[in-house]
Amino acid sequence: MGSKTKKLTVTGMLCALAYTAAAVGRVPMVLFLKYDPKDIVIAAGGMMFGPLTSFTVAVAVSFAELFTISENGILGFLMNVIASCSFACTAAAIYKKRPGVLSAAAGLLCGWGCMVGGMLLWNYWIAPVYMGCSREAVAELLLPVFLPFNLMKGGLNMAVTMLLYKPVIEFAVKKFHGSIQG
Repeated sequence: MGSKTKKLTVTGMLCALAYTAAAVGRVPMVLFLKYDPKDIVIAAGGMMFGPLTSFTVAVAVSFAELFTISENGILGFLMNVIASCSFACTAAAIYKKRPGVLSAAAGLLCGWGCMVGGMLLWNYWIAPVYMGCSREAVAELLLPVFLPFNLMKGGLNMAVTMLLYKPVIEFAVKKFHGSIQG
């Protein structure tokens, strides 16, 4: 099987795994916010194949969620893509520059920061629409609700991805004979 075929196959498997993580691993937290571990899979895929793979998996999984488990429709799709991509694509882009453990840690840390900051901004703009309340009401929830949730979500995803980093990269190098980053 060719390298491109293997990459496509693994990307499809990453989509299935990330979707399963989102569907089965959902934990309601506060308001409409639910934690799910799909970004761990999406970030791992990005470390194997680059940020475009993270983007592809994030969009595909969010699209599948839109028609199956989403309670927030197209706005939920948009917010899922933004959250997943800000975390995983940032981590993968930094990792791609200089693959290694320190780069993985730095990328995941930056991804965490991008996701937290980005989601505060996007929740300020988008949440009033699907919450059916004023922007001022959402602004009052940014620090006590959205910030802690996103810090927890990103921190947990960062920590678990870092724990899985070595076995994931070793698997990828073994299966792709060094044709990936890492």
